[in-house]
Order: sequence, then C-alpha cells, then structure tokens
Amino acid sequence: MKKLLLFIGILMSLNLTAQSKYQKGMQKAFALWEEGKDLEAGQLFERISKAETSNWLPSYYAAQIEIITSFNLKDEAKLTAKLKKAQQLLDVAKSISKDNPEIIITQALLNTAYISFDGQKYGMTFSGKNSQLYAKVLAIAPNNPRVILGNAEWNMGAARFFGKSTKPYCDQIKKAIELGKNEKNNQEFYPTFQVKRAEKVLKQCTN
Repeated sequence: MKKLLLFIGILMSLNLTAQSKYQKGMQKAFALWEEGKDLEAGQLFERISKAETSNWLPSYYAAQIEIITSFNLKDEAKLTAKLKKAQQLLDVAKSISKDNPEIIITQALLNTAYISFDGQKYGMTFSGKNSQLYAKVLAIAPNNPRVILGNAEWNMGAARFFGKSTKPYCDQIKKAIELGKNEKNNQEFYPTFQVKRAEKVLKQCTN
C-alpha cells in the first residue's frame, strides 16, 4: 500500500512539474507577443505544441501569429510561406480538437489573408469556403462572441467590396460585444474576446 501511494505521489509530482513548465512557457510566449516579438513568440508556441501533443492551444496561437503578421505583406512568396506554415499548424490543432469554433474562425482568417493580398487571384477560391466555414461555426457555437464578430467582419468586408452598406451587421457586432463582456471560461489560456477591438469595428460599421 505504501509503495502504491508513493507511486501515485511521484506521478502527481511529475504531472505538476510538466504543467508548471507548460504554464511558464505559455506565459513567456504571450509576454513576447505582447512586446511585439512575433517571431520569438511564434517559435515558442510551436515548441510548446511539439511537447504538448494533446493540447490544441499552442499550435493554434502559433498559427494565429503567422496569419496576423501576413497581412499587409507585399511579397507573395513571403505571404505564401507564412500561410502555408500557418495551415500546417492549424491542421495540427484540428487533429487534436475537431470542429473547434476557435480553430474554424482562424481558418477563415487565414483564407481572408489570401483574399486581402489579391482579391482577384484568391477571391473566387476562398470566398465560398469562408461562407461555408462561418455557416458551419455559427451552427456549432451561435453565442460565441468571436464567431459572431468574425462573421460580421467577413460580411462587412464583402459589403464594402460590392459598394453596399455595412449597417446591417452593426447589431451583430453589438451582440458580440455584449456576449464578450459577460463571457466566462475556466480553461487556462483559452482565447478571450477583445472588447476594445470589437468597439473599433463597431465604429467602422456605423460610419
């Protein structure tokens, strides 16, 4: 009995140590990201993902950094390299957490990065895919504020492209903000709703 208790104690100790390393690594990666050190943050998230093979969050954040930093790039080769890497990281996250709303909307963001770079070249390919992704994710998580905001922004972009008003989507953004302010999630490092950014999007909608 004593040996069994000792064995259990060792296992618990090892688990706590591993958890502590994961927490410290994630905290450091977020700190680097906050400091604007995108490359270092992305590399650290990716290293953590290789150690935490059952956790979708590190590869998800590594993919996000690649996608976000691809916007406004002028060199197509660099853009393609970044987004291909982001896709690989997202695929890892998908393999761990199937039909995850956060991953689905990040996939849509990746597609949007292609469209933003060259609408004529990539618009036909990715616009339909994004419409399908948002329809799917709204069915899965209709009250997820990031899903609602992402869908509204996508529709606003399409409206601007066709010279239409964005006002029909203002209520969706307001709903996302309200839900985001009251959102509670106990999972450590889970994506949070950025209220200030959403409020900026709302101002663009009402203008």
